Amino acid sequence: MEKFFKWIDRMNEWIGTTVSYFIIILVCVILYEIFVRYLLNSPTIWAHEVSQMVYGVYVILLGGFLQQRDGHVSVEILYLRFKPRTRAVINLFTWLLFFIFCGTLLVKGSQMAWDSFSFRETEPTAFAPPVYPVKMMIPLGAFLLLLQGLVKYLRDIRTVITGKEETT
Repeated sequence: MEKFFKWIDRMNEWIGTTVSYFIIILVCVILYEIFVRYLLNSPTIWAHEVSQMVYGVYVILLGGFLQQRDGHVSVEILYLRFKPRTRAVINLFTWLLFFIFCGTLLVKGSQMAWDSFSFRETEPTAFAPPVYPVKMMIPLGAFLLLLQGLVKYLRDIRTVITGKEETT
């Protein structure tokens, strides 16, 4: 079981590290647009949409990576004062909301991605880039987040049983 946990951790670590470099692409596209728009007075028809798509994929695929690193926003004013076992018990209940969210995102995102792929959806603009590759990242990102959440959930169950908090 621990091998499975570590495999998911490493996978999300690798994907998160790789996708984090997309921010460089995003910055380059935006800087290029600024340069040609304001210095050459020749704006592009593609930079805005490409930057939105790159940023969308960036945000979607980093969910599991952030979950692995406890990077999502949480309110911990009282929570941190509890013992590890008490925190794990609280987590077991809050994980239910997480799984409902991820399951909904996975199912609805898959339907949306399939519809987009089936129709070869494009943006309704002059540039008209395909949208379906970006929409196909939604169920992938939801799945990665769900897997990482499952690992954390099972680790919380272990903490409830043993009373010892694991460090990843």
